[in-house]
Amino acid sequence: MSVRLSLASLALAGFLLAADPALGEPGATPAAPVPQGKRREGPNPCMTPDPGFGIYDRWENIALGQMIAPQRGGIRKDGGFDLVVHFHGHEPIRKEFVKTGQGIVLAGIDLGIGSGVYENTFADQSLFPRILQSIEAHMAKRSGNPNAYVKHLALSSWSAGYGATSQILRQPIGKKVDAVILLDSLHAGYKEGTKDEVRGVQIEQFLEFARAAAAKKKFLFLSHSSIIPPGYASTTEVARYLVGELDGKFKKASRKDVLGLQMISRFDKGNFLVRGYDGNDKPDHCAHIGLIADVLKTHLIPAWKTPKGRPTPPPQPPPATTPRSQRKIP
Repeated sequence: MSVRLSLASLALAGFLLAADPALGEPGATPAAPVPQGKRREGPNPCMTPDPGFGIYDRWENIALGQMIAPQRGGIRKDGGFDLVVHFHGHEPIRKEFVKTGQGIVLAGIDLGIGSGVYENTFADQSLFPRILQSIEAHMAKRSGNPNAYVKHLALSSWSAGYGATSQILRQPIGKKVDAVILLDSLHAGYKEGTKDEVRGVQIEQFLEFARAAAAKKKFLFLSHSSIIPPGYASTTEVARYLVGELDGKFKKASRKDVLGLQMISRFDKGNFLVRGYDGNDKPDHCAHIGLIADVLKTHLIPAWKTPKGRPTPPPQPPPATTPRSQRKIP
């Protein structure tokens, strides 16, 4: 099952910033509309041009959501393949993923508005293992290798999708996760009685993962915009909390990045990378999706040594034959 929505329609529905700070608690207030900001050059980050599927086949259904895999290759002799499972916005992420994905398999899962629906759905500890088994079965059938299995696993999310990652990292299956990619996608509530102290207990699993990444045992990429939501911690505040808990400090940065993003800060410790960006409008929020391509190219693919995928060769024309009238009689 998959909710197939274009990013443009999601924006109109107020889907873009509907991350629920209460992590699924009933009655939570959705984020307020974000004011439109500066004019941008280049394509609208919320409606980027579609590059097609490249070396990948079209979406195919899995236990929950959809997946794309290279037409050929992308799997090792022992059956191991690399997988990114992305939550929230599978079509927009696909358009960026295929630019550098090479041989990694991508699964996309869209469930609706707000982080609560993701957290509630993935509270079932049997669900994510079933999804992985479904993907492995598809790869076994595609490759003809009955031993197909997920060798390296990354969880990726944009906006409200972090609710799923939050649950998975708390479960036994979370130990299998090698990398987490949070694209302007991690919020939390405030401590009771405060207006600016992040409620760390809500994101302790992310802090634990950040510590492992800083020690180079895992990989964590986190980006944040400068959007200020009403009544709960922004992605900026959450990023500062995680870095502070690791006794780290941000460095100032000034760099133009993908889809018009302007980097203003960065933090690097081991494999824990944080990138801060200016901008407080919907296109700025959408633009963070574009960061996935460089994360794959620069970090995951080299570290994982992902086998390359290849397109299916075009069909060869039948060999030419000599007309019967022109054949020589021996």
